[in-house]
Amino acid sequence: MDIAIKLIVFLPLVAAAIAGLFCRVIGARPAQVITCAALLIAAALSIFVFVKIGFGTEKLIVVKLFSWMESGTLDIAWALRVDTLTAVMLIVVTVVSSMVHVYSIGYMADDPSIPRFMSYLSLFTFFMLMLVTSDNLVQLFFGWEGVGLASYLLIGFWYDKPSANNAAMKAFIVNRVGDFGFALGIAAVWMLSGSVGFEEIFAKAPQMAQMRIQFLGMDLPALETACLLLFIGAMGKSAQLGLHTWLPDAMEGPTPVSALIHAATMVTAGVFMVCRLSPLFELAPTVSMIVTIVGAATAFFAATVGMTQFDIKRVVAYSTCSQLGYMFFACGVGGYSAAMFHLTTHAFFKALLFLGSGSVINCLHHEQDMRKMGGVKEKAPQTFLLMWVGTLALSGIGIPFIFGTGLGFAGFYSKDIMLESAFGVHTTVGVIAYWLGVIAALMTAFYSTRLMFMTFYGKYRGDHHTWDHAHESPVVMLIPLYVLGIGAAFSGLVGYDWFVGHDWRAFWGNSVAVKATEEVLHHAHEVPVWVKLAPLVFALVGIAIAYYFYIVRTDMPARTVKRFPGLHALFYNKWYFDELYDAVFVKPSLAIGRFLWKKGDGATIDGLGPDNVAARAQDMAGILMRFQSGYLYHYAFVMLVGVAGLVTYFMLSAR
Repeated sequence: MDIAIKLIVFLPLVAAAIAGLFCRVIGARPAQVITCAALLIAAALSIFVFVKIGFGTEKLIVVKLFSWMESGTLDIAWALRVDTLTAVMLIVVTVVSSMVHVYSIGYMADDPSIPRFMSYLSLFTFFMLMLVTSDNLVQLFFGWEGVGLASYLLIGFWYDKPSANNAAMKAFIVNRVGDFGFALGIAAVWMLSGSVGFEEIFAKAPQMAQMRIQFLGMDLPALETACLLLFIGAMGKSAQLGLHTWLPDAMEGPTPVSALIHAATMVTAGVFMVCRLSPLFELAPTVSMIVTIVGAATAFFAATVGMTQFDIKRVVAYSTCSQLGYMFFACGVGGYSAAMFHLTTHAFFKALLFLGSGSVINCLHHEQDMRKMGGVKEKAPQTFLLMWVGTLALSGIGIPFIFGTGLGFAGFYSKDIMLESAFGVHTTVGVIAYWLGVIAALMTAFYSTRLMFMTFYGKYRGDHHTWDHAHESPVVMLIPLYVLGIGAAFSGLVGYDWFVGHDWRAFWGNSVAVKATEEVLHHAHEVPVWVKLAPLVFALVGIAIAYYFYIVRTDMPARTVKRFPGLHALFYNKWYFDELYDAVFVKPSLAIGRFLWKKGDGATIDGLGPDNVAARAQDMAGILMRFQSGYLYHYAFVMLVGVAGLVTYFMLSAR
């Protein structure tokens, strides 16, 4: 088992090193084979570890590699911690990443930098695996920052595009804002507990809940403050409201990058971190309430924006942002297993939608504007069917009350249990989160089916030359879609009892906060029938509205925009968050930087320092240069002046 765990984590690193360092020697095809093989082996081993941990008697394995840091009382060992929570993430990360690697063989076939791209993908996967297998907060932070670095490289992969460079910088900088809070949170936890290891921190959590800290004259609850700082880190990485602006712009990267970062890996790191530290968050009720509010607001906000976008990848990106909001408000009310259930099902259907969108883009020769699409099901019938699977899974469509819980696509099970958990706790923020989530479910179903209708139905609205050459994606791109389609269709049905049903306690062990999860799931299963039915009814209403607008009455979208221009402008312009941040942070920072550059560095430091000295030396050289004329009488005159000067000096000295 120890060897399997090590191979899962380090095979992607070895593959990344080979593809990146020896790309000129081995070429593109061997780089693809090596990286894909490494990830497929890691995925197979992850399934083995998942079965052993999830359904075996040994619920925790810690593989110590070496001692990393020793400084005073701080002793950090580099170890791989695998419990059920980690095993679930290993499945999610390696399966989706391996499918993205295989898909990239076809999608990036014409790119001149294939080895570099495959190396970046594998490097990103390694850092994500380091994150989810971490045994302490510092090791977690290492993986956390590593995925930030790798995402910067992947988003800006096409570095000759200014928009890609800007998007990569934006993602990096916005994430640094959240990571600053995360680093402070880690420091606070170490200060309170004297340790960064998870077991030691959790053992001292009740004591930490009683502590107070002084900050700027304020007496603050120590654990609440630390958890709030940790959550700020999660907000940045998981694109929650306020620190979400980097996510849509990250679509500038190649489509496989979008699937890898935004479906199952980097953006879910924040949810994983909150679930991993659930014993701390359970003792910080105020912060848990903030998590619920922020998550619910994000789910609603992102859904409103998704309804008005026309870039096929941006629609799916805002969907990711919204679904992450669901996961966070589930964590906020204590439904950690429900959040992880949705994280798992979401990974399959969202990766399917991203890669399916890439298949459409590949079919239409890199066209991403849905207004220039239509009728694509004729050219790409397999992509069309698989995209419908992902869309219905995202919308949460199913038939309730068959075989106990119902029969439906993956999102039908996981989204509903999160909403039922929020309602079941019977708190004000829980009920608010429930209703915002239900309304967001309607909007999710609307913009998801809107994407399908605008892309695959009706008449083609783009360039006819593109249409004549449109074609279905190659087999190497379709195979990952089928694999993910199976997950999107059946992962909810298969995993329901393990994650949130009768077998949840035996499955999870102590890897999430047991008491909170048990209480929340108990209440969730006993909510009224209308609470269970409302998300499905609202989703069906959303699909019906989209059908009416984009199939029956295609003039309705334009009429609606004309009827509500202000509301449409608000949603289309993403609630003007980018403009607000540009006015409040970017432009003042640029103005201050320009002032310090021109007046501070240029006029003051250089003007009075090096530039001034150089200018005076140049002036003196100009004066002395006049004496170097080349005429003999000038030199004789200078010699006489020198002699007169010396005579005068000695005469004065003698007196």
